[in-house]
Amino acid sequence: MSGINTVVLVGRLTKDVEVRKTNSGVSYARFTVACDRRYSGGQNAQGNSQQPTADFIGCVAWRQSADFLGSYGRKGTLIGVNGSIQTGSYTDRDGKKVYTTDVLCDRVQILESRNASQSQTSSNSYSAPEPQDPFPASDGFGSDDGFNTGPSFDIASDDLPF
Repeated sequence: MSGINTVVLVGRLTKDVEVRKTNSGVSYARFTVACDRRYSGGQNAQGNSQQPTADFIGCVAWRQSADFLGSYGRKGTLIGVNGSIQTGSYTDRDGKKVYTTDVLCDRVQILESRNASQSQTSSNSYSAPEPQDPFPASDGFGSDDGFNTGPSFDIASDDLPF
């Protein structure tokens, strides 16, 4: 029996994406996506109100995906990532072996307009962001900022299969 190694993430970039090049000139970008955990707004076992939390997931994109994120990926931007989990290890400066787990991105999409991501960045909040209309224009498409992301769909997190 073979295994399946597929990852789908929707979250916000924790900082502006920086693109680097390998010695052979191939573009790559390492970045972190903050993904909210589901929670019930109730109380935990100690009677305290539960607060939403986020997982911070390291990702690596190569070639065109890295170049795209370098151009458009800014702190707070809502993105979608499809990829697979990749583990590795290296020896740090102290000689200690360090194990890593990253998502190797096959596909990366920006899921909101530039204006929506800028308003999210100004709030500096990555946990339980308020839903925003990513396409405020009346025709259902993005604003005239040169970045058209397509029509808006009203999808609740309960509609997602994961």
